[in-house]
Amino acid sequence: MCNSTIIIYDLFVIDIEQLFLFYIYVKISSTKGVPITYTIIHTIHIFSVFIYGGFLFVDVLFLSKMPRTLDADEHKKAREAIMIHVRKVVPKALIVAVITGLYMFFQVFGEISDSGPTHFQILLGIKASLGLWLGFRGINQVFFGIQPWVFKSHYFPFSLVVIIIFLSQLMYL
Repeated sequence: MCNSTIIIYDLFVIDIEQLFLFYIYVKISSTKGVPITYTIIHTIHIFSVFIYGGFLFVDVLFLSKMPRTLDADEHKKAREAIMIHVRKVVPKALIVAVITGLYMFFQVFGEISDSGPTHFQILLGIKASLGLWLGFRGINQVFFGIQPWVFKSHYFPFSLVVIIIFLSQLMYL
């Protein structure tokens, strides 16, 4: 047996053998149909949204308050020390969230009936639109260096994440 590991951004250590066994398990389980694939993608989506949304929560609720107790130079150094690590993980988590979200959207949206879209479809459409906007904004900012013209802080994306969370709960009422 080989004792090799993969280290991803100092956060996860994955044993290659375990990863291979998980892949085999998924392949065997997926012969029964889509549900296992959807469940795995849904789980990946939740974790990636947790990383992206979690950063926004921490930034808006805590990091933005640091200037109250630190001078400008200390705040700049502390924020940059954190952002070095954030820039390695959060943008990729956002991309994963958008891709998995698109997959799930097309799996569950369904056909629009003659009487119009259902409550679920309307809220899912709004939620997906907000998520795509966040993804578009993030991809432009991180990978193409295009900074937003308005809503330059994280308060607006934070607000959209909160709205998306509420919509995800209201969809099933």
